[in-house]
Amino acid sequence: MDRNPVVCLAGTLDTKGAEYAYVRDCLIAAGVDVFVVDCGVLGVPFFRPDIDAAQVAERAGISLDDFQSGVEGAGGRVLAITKMSEGLRIVLDELVAQDRIDAVIGLGGTGGTDLLSGAFKYLGMGVPKLIVSTMASNNTRPYVGYSDMLMANAVTDIAGLNSISKLVLGNAAHAVAGMAKGRQHTQTQAQASKPLIAISMFGVTTPGVMRVRSRLEDEGFEVVTFHAVGEGAGMEHLIDHGAIDGLIDFTLAELLNHWNHGIFDPGCERMEAAVRTGIPQVVVPGAIECFNFGAVDTIPPEYNVPERNVLIHNPNITSLLATPEELAKLGEYVADHVNRAPGARAVGLPLNGLDNYFKQGSQWHDVDVTALFDAIRKHLDPSVELLEMPNNINDEAFADAIFDLFMKQWVAAQNKQAASVS
Repeated sequence: MDRNPVVCLAGTLDTKGAEYAYVRDCLIAAGVDVFVVDCGVLGVPFFRPDIDAAQVAERAGISLDDFQSGVEGAGGRVLAITKMSEGLRIVLDELVAQDRIDAVIGLGGTGGTDLLSGAFKYLGMGVPKLIVSTMASNNTRPYVGYSDMLMANAVTDIAGLNSISKLVLGNAAHAVAGMAKGRQHTQTQAQASKPLIAISMFGVTTPGVMRVRSRLEDEGFEVVTFHAVGEGAGMEHLIDHGAIDGLIDFTLAELLNHWNHGIFDPGCERMEAAVRTGIPQVVVPGAIECFNFGAVDTIPPEYNVPERNVLIHNPNITSLLATPEELAKLGEYVADHVNRAPGARAVGLPLNGLDNYFKQGSQWHDVDVTALFDAIRKHLDPSVELLEMPNNINDEAFADAIFDLFMKQWVAAQNKQAASVS
């Protein structure tokens, strides 16, 4: 880097100008340059920005005057947040593309967090992004989405400087300054030189996944695991953006969580990205039979019934069993998605247990999931290789067979690519 690291400070300089000025000064004291983008629409900025609010609004195809009148009303506030977030996203994309900034930070309450996160979370993976927010101690998924954005709890409202807010804001400023200084080193260290394979994993499918992972790494692949507690959405996102070269979708508990509004709902339709991109994949219906809520007393009454065979995974997590009808629907869903995937693909079925819940001595030992297997067999296209083994998913023999099955798909995909080039 032939320039000093630059942190972009973005947000509303009219309503939170004093706080932004304090963060700016902390950033400068930390040894980075500061580039300021104003998104405020209610009044004059507390200090002069490098890009003013009118320019941000213009990027969103609107004049600042178009919504400044009456912006305090609900409709006007929503329009201001939406359009200024849209404009900020474009501005930040340009600044990153032009290599003018190394990190971005902002401060906000509910509205400010909506505005900032709507722009920050779309910046590329690895671009440091931090929001100090009053919403950081709450559910942050609507703001973070699938990104690597950081949120710091503001503790107090962002409405004036005091001994507590100065600590929080100062720490945040120095943290993002450190990330900006280290960005080049971080990017260099993270540059992939090996094909990147994604694997989905649950606690109860971990032994099988780790065996497959070890075999892949021995073969020269880089492996990234995604915890199937909603992080499958991030995996789908990265597949869509070309960051993933191959997939072993080993754990599918998020499907039923999505359908039944469990706590591990990824917020999207799983298995779609491989259909859209055609990366080579092997699908294993690990933990597909369950969905999850918190402690027993948090389970909705309609689900806390004997048919669900509620299993206490730990004091804060319960697992609930799929009905035979749901298992059949899940099998059809899996087969349909594999059928529609244009890349090399295969399916592996562990007939003696979809996870550790099926092990001897477990509450779900001997649970009947034949409806799932029958549906997959019935609906899977004959051209798709189907491997069935009399093992539990976590048995080494099954994991090794899945590794071999994936390698077969990988080689087929590489051969097809080579043929298309020649």
